[in-house]
This record gives sequence, C-alpha cells and structure tokens, in this order.
Amino acid sequence: MLFFNNLQDFIITAFKYAYIILFMILKSLSLINYKNFETESFEFDDKINCFVGQNGVGKTNILDAIYHLSFGKSYFNPIASQNIKHDADFFVVQGDFLKDENPEKIVVSLKSGQKKVIKRNAKAYDKFSDHIGFIPLVMISPADRDLIIEGSETRRKFMDSVISQSDKAYLNDLINYNKTVAQRNALLKFFALNNTYNATTLDVYNSQLNDLGASIFEKRKAFLDVFIPIFKARHKIISNNQEPVDLNYKSDLFKGPLKELLEHSLNKDRAVQYTSTGIHKDDLLFEIDGHPIKKFGSQGQQKSFLIALKLAQFDFIKGLSGVNPILLLDDIFDKLDEQRVGQIIKLVNDSNFGQLFISDTHADRTEHAIKQVHQSYQIFNIGA
Repeated sequence: MLFFNNLQDFIITAFKYAYIILFMILKSLSLINYKNFETESFEFDDKINCFVGQNGVGKTNILDAIYHLSFGKSYFNPIASQNIKHDADFFVVQGDFLKDENPEKIVVSLKSGQKKVIKRNAKAYDKFSDHIGFIPLVMISPADRDLIIEGSETRRKFMDSVISQSDKAYLNDLINYNKTVAQRNALLKFFALNNTYNATTLDVYNSQLNDLGASIFEKRKAFLDVFIPIFKARHKIISNNQEPVDLNYKSDLFKGPLKELLEHSLNKDRAVQYTSTGIHKDDLLFEIDGHPIKKFGSQGQQKSFLIALKLAQFDFIKGLSGVNPILLLDDIFDKLDEQRVGQIIKLVNDSNFGQLFISDTHADRTEHAIKQVHQSYQIFNIGA
C-alpha cells in the first residue's frame, strides 16, 4: 500500500489517479436477522440511494450493514452479538459489489457463541485486518459528534481508521503496539501484586514500544501534513469561508524518543500499574477561531466541522487507493441551515464522487435535495 511523506507526493500521485479512478459499486444487499430486520434485500442505483421513513424503522441499520461489509464491524455497536436480531441466534449480511467491473461478494456472519466470519468470494479471511481497505468507505453520522465530546481515544481511532485503509503496515504496527502495551501493563500489575521487579523483562517491552511507537508517530504526522490542508479546503466551502478552523496533533513523542519517556515515567507507571506515556495517549485537537470547538462552536458549526472532516477523509482515501469510496450520509440534514445543506449537495454533485447512500426522516426534503444533483437515484421507503 502507498503512503506519502509529504503533501507534494500526495498531490502528484492523486493527480495521476484522477485519470484512472476505479469504481466501487454496491449492487445489492441482503440481510438476515440483522438488528431489526428478519429478512430484507435491496437492489441499488449506481449513484444515489435514499432510505426514508420515521425514526426507529431501521434506516440507519441499513447503512450500518453496508459499513459492516467494509470494516467487518458495526459503526455504532462494538459488541458484535448485539447486532443479532432479538430471538435469533445468528446474522448474515451479504453485499454484491462491482470493483473496477469485477464482481465481488462479501459476506459477514456471526452465530451466537462463535467467532465472526468474513468471506470474500466464498473464501474466509484468516485475519480481519486483511479485509480493511478492500472496500473504501466513509460514513457521516450524528454519532460522529463523539469525536468532539468524547476523550482522546475516539479521535485516535479516527486517525487510525483513515490511515489503516491505505497502509497495512501501519495497521499491523498499531495492532502489535496495543498488544505490547497490554503485556507491559500486565507485567506492571504483576510487579505490584508480587512485590517484585525485573528491569530486564520490562526493557524488552520498552524497546518494542519504542520501535513500533516511532513508526506510528511518524506516519500520523505525515498523514496530518496531507490531511489538514484538505480538511480546511472542504470546510472553507461548507462554511462559505466564514469560520477559521484547525486540527492540532498532540503527542508525548514530540518531547523525545518513547524509550526515554518510558524510563522517565517508570516510577509513575509502577505506582499506577499501567503505561502512562506513549502514542496510545495521542490526541487530535479540534479548534474553531483558535478555540476548542467543543466549548466555543455552535451545533451547526460542530456539524459542519465534522462533515468537512469526513469529506477530507473521503478525499484522502480516494487519493491513495485510486478508488471512489462509497459514501454513507446518515441523517446529516438535521441541525444544518439551508445554506450549509446546499453547499454539501454541491460537493456531491461532482463526478469525483461515486456511490452515495442517504438516510433521512423527511422524504420530501431528501428528494428536493437530490434532484439538484442531476444524477440517477432511487428512494426506498422503509417501514412503509
């Protein structure tokens, strides 16, 4: 997989890809015992698909099923078994795709008490991580507000999700880093419980974390060097250039090599019995007009910020993969004024976007908006 160390490399490569963009189209979706659906199937338009209906009928669940096919997990519920319909003991989500005109069948299934299975063309993956990035996809949802109101872990996961879709080595480093942190934490607890200490064993973990953490840190910096200008450009259009925004990367590793930081924090780590410094403490600060958007941004400003963030994610993934990601828009029109909605519609009225899925409670509002896009579309009335 490709990864870029500077903005110039990204722009040059993305420019080349502009002539060879591949298409990812979800042709059909089948659900069995998934959330509130017993059995359901859909045949989709290649451009725009809208799910309309009252709250609680399952519009968002359909989008989440599509997300499941890309990432092997729910966007909203990390407990896999809770995605099984009540009174059932398994679920199956199947999607038939065209990727650069090649048919691809993806099936995600789970039976109670067993491990989840992801299959591509009837062959199960040995590791779920091997599937990440095969179906580029971006979802924009009201749940994204957690990126603003929750702690640093949520924002780290956002960075990791974007980078991992185009960099398998990064994903593997991240998995190994998190395993090593867990092992180091278990060792610290063992020291405290048994009133003992072994510097040699601890140093093995410190060295592993140093090497893995340095690689992750450098790639996060390189990612943000490219991503932040894309984000600002997207936000400038959505806000009509009225609100200066920024993203700032916060990491312990700006202070020095991780191994040195771990040595300096040894006494603290032994006292609290966990690893208190490292890239697992990184954060991405969201600012508007130089202030935290969590405290100083209105609901509309926060939503515009998040939509720009996700559209920048779309641009970034597309530039690296050469594929138009599938775009899922879950109930994004609420809390946005007409001008901002209009700007978003203009953004997707572009050949640079691929297949689009929208959920909304107002059928008339949705149809009025998508008619401005001048693309083929299909509307599904859910629960009607």
